[in-house]
Amino acid sequence: MRRVSLLVVGGLLIFLGSCSLAPKYTKPQAPIPDKWPQGAAYKNSLTTAETEVVQELKWQEFFTDKKLQKIIGTALSNNRDLRLAALNVERARALYGIQRAELFPVVSSTEAGSKQRRSADLISTGEPRTVEQYSMNLGIAAWEIDFFGRIRSLKDQALEEYMATEQARRSAQIALIAEVARAYLTLASDRENFKLSKATLETQHDSYDLIEKSYKIGLATEIDLRRAQTQVDEARKDIPRFTQLMAQDQNALNLLAGSSIPEELLPEDLNSVGSLKQISPGLSSEALLNRPDIAAAEHQLKGAYAYIGAARASLFPTISLTTSFGTASDDLSGLFKSGSGTWNFAPQMAVPIFDTRAWAALRVSKADRKIVLTQYEKAIQTAFREVADALAVQGTINEQISAQHSLVESVSETYRLSYKRYTMGIDSYLGVLDAHRSLYAQQQVLISLRLSRLANQVTLYAVLGGGSE
Repeated sequence: MRRVSLLVVGGLLIFLGSCSLAPKYTKPQAPIPDKWPQGAAYKNSLTTAETEVVQELKWQEFFTDKKLQKIIGTALSNNRDLRLAALNVERARALYGIQRAELFPVVSSTEAGSKQRRSADLISTGEPRTVEQYSMNLGIAAWEIDFFGRIRSLKDQALEEYMATEQARRSAQIALIAEVARAYLTLASDRENFKLSKATLETQHDSYDLIEKSYKIGLATEIDLRRAQTQVDEARKDIPRFTQLMAQDQNALNLLAGSSIPEELLPEDLNSVGSLKQISPGLSSEALLNRPDIAAAEHQLKGAYAYIGAARASLFPTISLTTSFGTASDDLSGLFKSGSGTWNFAPQMAVPIFDTRAWAALRVSKADRKIVLTQYEKAIQTAFREVADALAVQGTINEQISAQHSLVESVSETYRLSYKRYTMGIDSYLGVLDAHRSLYAQQQVLISLRLSRLANQVTLYAVLGGGSE
């Protein structure tokens, strides 16, 4: 009969311990259109037979440049921000372990011994003045039986926090990969601009020397000589500027990588950078829900639901149990003799009668859920905007580059003809000066557009949630 009673009590504890007062989680509807934006800006940016869905593409497959792959690998191993993100994951996992352990009783063993000399005035005749006592106990102290799911709700919240932290680490890794790639491309662009400035300086120096000789023999005017000098000075001014930018780009790359990057791994110019894989966002905007930052926001939302359960459970009675069994004797050698056994069983129930703090905490938990829900929805909307912006660039950048190529060729031909007409004495050097300034500026614009196309491919890969493997 006693065994049956114990089984009934145990079953009741398990049943009640499985109760939860947390509201049921329902995935919110994404506050964005089902499809990606359409229009003239996006006509070349959606799925084609030559593109791959980004979620199925590892970063090693997207970045085909071998030098860049090595730099990214170094950054993933040495970057301190990513290391901190990984340590935060370890910390969150440990905190979850602590909270989960609250579900189980803590069994401890205590051994004690004492020896006391009592005053003869305080004892009766025949009682010993020296008293010894030894005990050994095994028991549970103040174990809360989770009848209403308070502890389990806190455990669920800690689990969601841990999973959100893991997604935050993935998000940090994607951001790091994208930032390393952008810094690498920026360095390549500035090196190409540096080469252009040097080549322009050499060309303008040759023109200046020729005009100076003509001026000395009276075939060129002083104003032509001074105009030629302005072109030399303008090209010479850009060389230290791009030298500075290259140094800063390299410093940024070293910081991201967590160590100094060898010179042999740095790009020579944009032409030396390997092509990036063409990618597609897929047909549906639901692909955004796989982004780590959005997944982290959803875990935070689930944690807010769990916290409501804990706040609700705090309004109900709390039942805890303290129990122990062991042995005690006035002689150390008598601890394990017959009749020395002891036990203690002390359940306790605390019933909240008037505690306005618990009701206030419940209201706070519900407000927190609304706040986290709003943050989750905003994260989705922000992600949609980021992808839409990148798609708009992808759908138009090739036409811009094509037009800029044609413009550079036209201005280059204009410069050639202007210089020829000047040497033949038909036009003044002012036409040559204007043509060269335009050519130099348009060449720099072309480099900038080529950088924008590559950087936008990296951005699109990152905002779609790629680069986590």
